[in-house]
Amino acid sequence: MRESLAVNTDPPETAPVHLPLAHDSARKHVTGQARYVDDIPLPERTLQVHIAWAAKAHARIIELDLSAVLSAPGVVAVVDAAGVPGINEISPAHRDDEPLFATERVLFHGQPLFAVAADDIKTARRAARLARIVYEDLPAVLDVDTAKAAGDFVVPPLSMRRGDAAAGLEGAPLRRRGRLAMGGQEHFYLEGQVALALPGEDGDMLVYSSTQHPTETQDLVARVLGLPAAAVTIEVRRLGGAFGGKESQANLFACGAAVVAARTGRPAKCRADRDDDMIMTGKRHDFMVDYEVGFSTDGQIQAVAMDFISRCGWSADLSGPINDRALFHADNGYFYPDVALQSYPCRTNTVSNTAFRGFGGPQGMLAAERLIDEIAFATGQDPFDVRLRNLYGGEARDLTPYHMRVEDNILPAMMKRLAESCRYRQRRVEIRAWNEAHRWQKRGLALTPVKFGISFTMTAFNQAGSLIHIYKDGSVHLNHGGIEMGQGLYLKVAQVVAQELALPLERIRLSATTTGKVPNTSATAASSGSDLNGMAALAAARTLKERLIAFTAEMHQSSAEEVEWLPGRVVVKGNEIFWEELVHRAYLGRVPLSATGFYKTPKIHWDREQGRGRPFYYFAYGAACAETIVDVLTGEHRVLAVQILHDCGTSLNPAIDKGQIEGGFVQGMGWLTSEELVWDEAGRLRTHAPSTYKIPTASDRPPVFEIELWDEPNREATIHRSKAVGEPPFMLALSVFHSLSDAVAAVADHRVCPRLDAPATPERVLGSIERLRKEASG
Repeated sequence: MRESLAVNTDPPETAPVHLPLAHDSARKHVTGQARYVDDIPLPERTLQVHIAWAAKAHARIIELDLSAVLSAPGVVAVVDAAGVPGINEISPAHRDDEPLFATERVLFHGQPLFAVAADDIKTARRAARLARIVYEDLPAVLDVDTAKAAGDFVVPPLSMRRGDAAAGLEGAPLRRRGRLAMGGQEHFYLEGQVALALPGEDGDMLVYSSTQHPTETQDLVARVLGLPAAAVTIEVRRLGGAFGGKESQANLFACGAAVVAARTGRPAKCRADRDDDMIMTGKRHDFMVDYEVGFSTDGQIQAVAMDFISRCGWSADLSGPINDRALFHADNGYFYPDVALQSYPCRTNTVSNTAFRGFGGPQGMLAAERLIDEIAFATGQDPFDVRLRNLYGGEARDLTPYHMRVEDNILPAMMKRLAESCRYRQRRVEIRAWNEAHRWQKRGLALTPVKFGISFTMTAFNQAGSLIHIYKDGSVHLNHGGIEMGQGLYLKVAQVVAQELALPLERIRLSATTTGKVPNTSATAASSGSDLNGMAALAAARTLKERLIAFTAEMHQSSAEEVEWLPGRVVVKGNEIFWEELVHRAYLGRVPLSATGFYKTPKIHWDREQGRGRPFYYFAYGAACAETIVDVLTGEHRVLAVQILHDCGTSLNPAIDKGQIEGGFVQGMGWLTSEELVWDEAGRLRTHAPSTYKIPTASDRPPVFEIELWDEPNREATIHRSKAVGEPPFMLALSVFHSLSDAVAAVADHRVCPRLDAPATPERVLGSIERLRKEASG
């Protein structure tokens, strides 16, 4: 490819990339015109599908009699495991541990047993209650300690080691050990799980699915139907939120609808209500972390050992790579001279936990920040100074526990700049004085960093394709494998194509993602949507641009270098040809006006057995300062102010990116403060509705909320030198958690480490306050 095509040099006012443009569907979102799967007009005779689930955490199925269900008025079909025409298996990563419908045993409270299809959903739900199910109760494992002791893991554990952690700990002047507990999190997407299946000729199946991974959904629908993948098409225009909860969990509903459609020959729609959705689908993994850290008297880390023990649930799902990524991020931005990290992905009789924004990274980074707290309290230092002292930096301090070098570290500069702009040092003094004057309320302040690796750790997923058509009238049709779920991916990729072709953004027509146009795509996950699909679309646009330049040169008997590509036109030998005329001439000249594009991420490699490699193309960085206030009588708390400095590289769209930063931060704040999942002794989820599960509301947004972008291009050759922004901002909320920890510590004059667990609910905060008072007085 000629270098002259590498960069569009149009002035900013004609270049769509890097401009703060509004989301392409913003008006549709607020007016209700945006069409989701549930808004698609239903074909005649569409069946409504209800998936019935087990009411036991672990039991043998002695009898499953569905005759009364089938004979109920209005019921058209009932499908259980025996009625699946293909293979009764929907595991995203394995082929033997996640049946579509349970057979001999149920392994968690909420496991799908059968599907009921009727003309309306109320009839289907009522009929499902008529099933006669006889169980034999079996012992249920609900906690990770029991599973770990039994050695029952959903995937083989991972070890990461560098140096000699045991010797480093033994030789350290100071040591601390403890356990950190952190809860899971419900995705709580606004649009619930839903799919609409339309049977076609020769067994073909079209499924409109609310999925982040159309290719995987295609594969699994084909598997349960006993069809080749080419007979199944998955189409997705937009999701009403996902956050990882529709990466693998959408497959159950797409497969359930498809099996009913294949069985009856009628369209079938499967939409879960909120309670069923929350009971049946996986969450963020909750973790226990046993840690030990050795350090010098000035707070320099010398050695770290951590065991990450996670509740994975009844099947593997994506727990393997999630637990791996927790270890990848157990350093956050800090260098550990000697380190030993170990995962224990425990099998339990609970819902199979799954992908969630950050994909294990937040859990690893929360553990890293606990080490900082321990060191700060042991040495009497400000945690911010301990953080600065232990950041990666210099050739001798740039190697991660998985032996990847940190080559793009900007954290020291970012943290110092944010500390200055938010007046961190002065506010620490002011807050100390305020706390001394207020007995029943305490304020806290914390400034924490983020270093998040960008790429799928499964190397094969780091690829993307695109398809661009230019029609005779000059309009451009863009398709790629990425999923729009509110994060602005469609707009960013369209900006890339518009810039490359030097066209107004409105000339680029966005189209629904479909496996029938771009095959074998990866999930829109791992914050890689713009990186992968943007580059794939750029490749297709450049192919078309080169063809049109070559055609223009041929028409005017000139060289390609003499063709000047300008906004909406080309100029060659003094002749100006506008875009519409150029395209029409090219059509008459039989120039192909359709092109595919492909991209694969360079440089990455990973050896899991050895626990080393370069799993990430680059790191995205950020820093946040949060101030909170705690009522020491009730444990209730509020966030007063947040200042954020975040690294997006050279942002493709600053408006979209700032929205992602704000949303990610608030969602992370919810995980760490209010969102609590509770299972009872029978393995039943008790927080399965908005009435019992508390996500942040508009009133929880900090009254002072300032976001600034770090303006420095990505050193790696990403799309227009931008950086991923989907997941990294989530971890900025660690500042809120540690600000609360700082406020709690004030009740004991900062002499005792609070060791606050997450989520920091009022009850948990109050318990920590009482413990600190006892330890300080004892």
